[in-house]
Amino acid sequence: MLLGLSWMVMACLIMSGIVFDCLLGEVRRWHPLSGFGNLAGWAEKRLNRNHVGRVHGIAAWLLVVLPIVAASWLVTASLAQLHILLALMAHVILLYFCLGLRSLRDHLLPIAQALQEGDLPLARHLTGRIVSRDTTSLSEMEIAKAGVESLLENGNDAVFGTLFWFLVAGGPGAVLFRLANTLDAMWGYRNQRFLHFGWAAARIDDGLNLIPARLTAFSYAVLGNTRLAGRCWHQQARHWSSPNAGPVMAAGAGALNISLGGDAIYDGEIEHRPALGSGPLAVGTDIARAWKLVSRTTALWMLVIALIGMTHA
Repeated sequence: MLLGLSWMVMACLIMSGIVFDCLLGEVRRWHPLSGFGNLAGWAEKRLNRNHVGRVHGIAAWLLVVLPIVAASWLVTASLAQLHILLALMAHVILLYFCLGLRSLRDHLLPIAQALQEGDLPLARHLTGRIVSRDTTSLSEMEIAKAGVESLLENGNDAVFGTLFWFLVAGGPGAVLFRLANTLDAMWGYRNQRFLHFGWAAARIDDGLNLIPARLTAFSYAVLGNTRLAGRCWHQQARHWSSPNAGPVMAAGAGALNISLGGDAIYDGEIEHRPALGSGPLAVGTDIARAWKLVSRTTALWMLVIALIGMTHA
């Protein structure tokens, strides 16, 4: 537990970070994660040349991540020496910058609205801003599927994994998780460019996500069609390319009683992906249903942490 703080204090810090995120949303300019993305892009261009091996990828990961995590730890530790309240405020601010709950809502619900209004070009444009697949010719169902998949997976990456590592190591823990997750999204591709260079980014993210992803999948199952979610998790997750996204998305699809996965176009090539979930194919209204599942899961986590805090007060 962070600095030996009580569960109740941790619950208050987490609630404060979530409230700030819901009220303020993303920083419009000079967002730290955007700046980190620029730094990571700069490092990759200079270190990923001429078919480099895994060592270069490990060195690049350490170069861009460790100084920032160390700086966040140093700031919080230094403030703790001055006054504990200053340190707690710093932890909350770090958590706020790492959370993306409102961002998920602000990016995904407009897609559902565009589909409801029959504006397919706008829905494709908005979808293209949040996924790496080709969206220029997506149908309504394909857009809905992409939106629901993004909500379920990023619910773990942008919210629940962040909260888990905040519980483990406070603000620096949340920073470590989000930076590692960002690098996996940027470098963790299994193509010629990143196969070796991005290996470390992908494996580190897998390790950090091992527990939070399964807690997220369990939470989705509890709040939805529990039996179907459990069956989909057990039968389908192992076939997904990501060991952590598989459980999250399979359980989420089962909880919502819809079908996800299947073929998608990435960089002009069709990627054959396993099926997830069971039931009818996702439609536009399922994006809002997925958002409700993520928001309810957030409330569940806050409730559980608060209850633990009260029992350990």
